Amino acid sequence: MKTDKIIVKESVIDGKGVFAIRDFKKDEIILHWDISHALSRETVEKMSIEEKKYISFFNNTYVVMQDPEKFVNHSCEPNTTAKDFCDIAVRDIKEGEEITADYTEELPAGTLMECHCGSSKCRKIIRS
Repeated sequence: MKTDKIIVKESVIDGKGVFAIRDFKKDEIILHWDISHALSRETVEKMSIEEKKYISFFNNTYVVMQDPEKFVNHSCEPNTTAKDFCDIAVRDIKEGEEITADYTEELPAGTLMECHCGSSKCRKIIRS
């Protein structure tokens, strides 16, 4: 997938990732999440760990992340933060750089994931 801002392609972090195809300034919106796929807490609780892979919990809402936002990989030194169902740049981002987020901001409660971000500050385990 490609837009005028980003492209989804293979990532060294995990599978596919989202990459900038232009420079972004700090505080700029990179992605608007499609939140039309909201789920109830009860539905999420019945899901397997694999089914929860693309579930985010943000602003008291469970959302099944869609393309391309579902391909934003975790980093222990992210270049975005979640705000108002958007990924916002926390610093300037250069063309070609992978867009990353801190999953601890949006994972459903009780979720544990192994981290492969490669950062020198890597926590190895991502906990909600």
